[in-house]
Amino acid sequence: MASAADATSDEELVTRFPGFPVDFDSAAHYRGRLTRRLLVNRCDACGIWHQPPKPVCPACWSSAVEARRVSGAGTVHLVVFLHQGPPATGVDYATPYPVVTVELDEQPGLRLTSTIVGSRNDAIVIGRRVTLDWIERDGTPLPVFRLVDQQPRSTDTAGDAGAAR
Repeated sequence: MASAADATSDEELVTRFPGFPVDFDSAAHYRGRLTRRLLVNRCDACGIWHQPPKPVCPACWSSAVEARRVSGAGTVHLVVFLHQGPPATGVDYATPYPVVTVELDEQPGLRLTSTIVGSRNDAIVIGRRVTLDWIERDGTPLPVFRLVDQQPRSTDTAGDAGAAR
């Protein structure tokens, strides 16, 4: 059964996501965002996930690619804190703004860049587990991440009596 988002025209997508690279290859991904579904292209021929969306698989060159839903669970791969930048709704550079690249659980090397919400900056470190969440900025749904309530394994000293402190 098709949702209202699936019936959204390309022109409506461009209007709804101003400043985003909405084109033929990414339209399905933005339609997914309207219903809070994070979609990533997956090749039907070789099974490889790839991001950003392209019309052919970068691994086997097949054009049998389809936007499919991903869980949004993953691990922080890269963290940058922006101290300044262009004005953006919901971004306050008085506190450094976190930008993260998350490696999604669906496949090693499959990464998505966004931000982490609901956490102190000192808790945002490489190796932390995250889960997908959504926020709206200017009426536009944006995928973001939240930290999972666990420490990264490399620094978790719970139950490790000999750990240096």
